[in-house]
Amino acid sequence: MTNQSIAMRDAFGQALVNLADKYDKMVVLDADVSSSTKTIEFGKIKPERFLNVGVAEANMVDIAGGLATCGLRPIVSTFAIFLALKCTDQIRNVVCYNNLPVIFVGGYAGLSDSFDGASHQSVTDLAIMRAMPNMTVLVPGDPTEVQTALEIALENNGPTYIRLSRNPSPILFEKQPLMEISKNRKLSNGSDITMAVCGIPTFMAIEATEKLMKLGVSVDLLQVSTLKPLDIDSLITSVSKTGKILTIEEHSVIGGLGGAIAEALGKHCPVKMDYIGIEDVFAESGPYPELMAKYGISVNAIVDRVKNSMEK
Repeated sequence: MTNQSIAMRDAFGQALVNLADKYDKMVVLDADVSSSTKTIEFGKIKPERFLNVGVAEANMVDIAGGLATCGLRPIVSTFAIFLALKCTDQIRNVVCYNNLPVIFVGGYAGLSDSFDGASHQSVTDLAIMRAMPNMTVLVPGDPTEVQTALEIALENNGPTYIRLSRNPSPILFEKQPLMEISKNRKLSNGSDITMAVCGIPTFMAIEATEKLMKLGVSVDLLQVSTLKPLDIDSLITSVSKTGKILTIEEHSVIGGLGGAIAEALGKHCPVKMDYIGIEDVFAESGPYPELMAKYGISVNAIVDRVKNSMEK
């Protein structure tokens, strides 16, 4: 982990620019928030391949589906809350049902649209998107994984959802191998407890692991960048050794990373599980770090939860 921080939305805007010539069939659609999502950077260099459809998110998905049938590779970008809820019908019936190669990039996910409150905070999008047949779900753990996730999606022959955050986050994987689809990244070897994390809380899990190691707790830490299809094998290998797992995510504890892992392990290797995420509540407005901490997503919360589990 470096001391540098970059916002995933900025990394996304740059990735679009970087990949513009490599993928000449790529077109980008935005719903009047391109200065926020940073798709405007692509629009500046490739205006003929950029569409601002206005505040019409559901129609944007329909347009993208049509473009995909013509051999193009549409990237649909807006806030995650709008993709997951305003566009659900179109994503399901137009794109997923027909298995079209449309890429959905949900920005401002989790609590990262912190000051706009519960109406804009997307804490159920992973549950919705991974339930869609044919959908691949990618959750980059740091800004360096954003371009790789986009390339994976552009090479995928079906629909893909990529979840991004708004705010600056630490660069974690600049000097590590690129993320791979359906392959968890092993961040530490341990035997006392497995921790599985996705998205922005990855840096918290790394810091918590270091603190726990100093307390004599050995953590097997896995970063899950592909929520669907899930890398079940590495999870089974880890929990077979530790006998317990804690999942960590910036999402509701219902249906996201914790739900996906519980479904997999419940079938293949049942073990004791615990979950860090947003409980069954609406959040509120406030500064992003403070809001995360209030809803139990922090280094200290992770350390405390693991310590309590080790005492039982």
